[in-house]
Amino acid sequence: MEREIHPSAVIDPKAEIEEGVVIGPFSIVREGVRIKKGTKLMSNVILEGDTEIGENCTIYPFTSIGLPPQDMKYRGEKTGVKIGDNNTIREYITIHRASVGGDGFTRIGNNNFLMAYVHIAHDCKIGSSIAMANVATLAGHILVEDHAVIGGLVAIHQFTRIGAYAMVGGFSGVGQDIPPYMIAAGARAKLFGPNTIGLKRYGFSDETINELKKAYKILFREKHTLKEAIKKVQEELPYTDEIKHLIEFIQANKRGICR
Repeated sequence: MEREIHPSAVIDPKAEIEEGVVIGPFSIVREGVRIKKGTKLMSNVILEGDTEIGENCTIYPFTSIGLPPQDMKYRGEKTGVKIGDNNTIREYITIHRASVGGDGFTRIGNNNFLMAYVHIAHDCKIGSSIAMANVATLAGHILVEDHAVIGGLVAIHQFTRIGAYAMVGGFSGVGQDIPPYMIAAGARAKLFGPNTIGLKRYGFSDETINELKKAYKILFREKHTLKEAIKKVQEELPYTDEIKHLIEFIQANKRGICR
């Protein structure tokens, strides 16, 4: 399948564009950009810097990817963006290249659905099969694990982590880590228990969900220190993959855990 490039698009001759790529009207693709097969830029899309877009992505109008980070420490160092396959990137989204102090790339996995006006700042690490609703905003150096859901108008503080299969309710402010499998919401987000409905939709068994409910109660509802609670979970509950991931995520926190 041949490439399809609208005559009004501006494409740097050094950009790498594979077969089957569609680039719509008034889009700009600068030197250093690599677009893999089957990806479609609808119109008015800007790609620049060391930016790689995977296969079969759809990028909607007025989105910009790979522009310099909003970081006052940045002095033009060579950094970039790496985006995987089968991502839907809707209108007016901004995804910035990395700044200094990380591994040099803002990274996004596969099969993500990013709704209009989402902002993903420098050095973020976004997993796969994640949904971010309109105007969800990530500051720099944020980690979002696979299958997380982030509601609309959510603001997440830099260096915060969102665990796998977690859900953050709309209009929330997140300043501390959200553990895997949990649901959180609020102007200063707090936990409301396991993401039961989401876990059922992803095929988790009733037994696994019940064990996560027990772990949540021990960790966040009983009057233990976090160290005591973790020890009690390890002693009293089956050490399944889900419980293991939950405990290891909590133990690795640096900004604190949303309670």
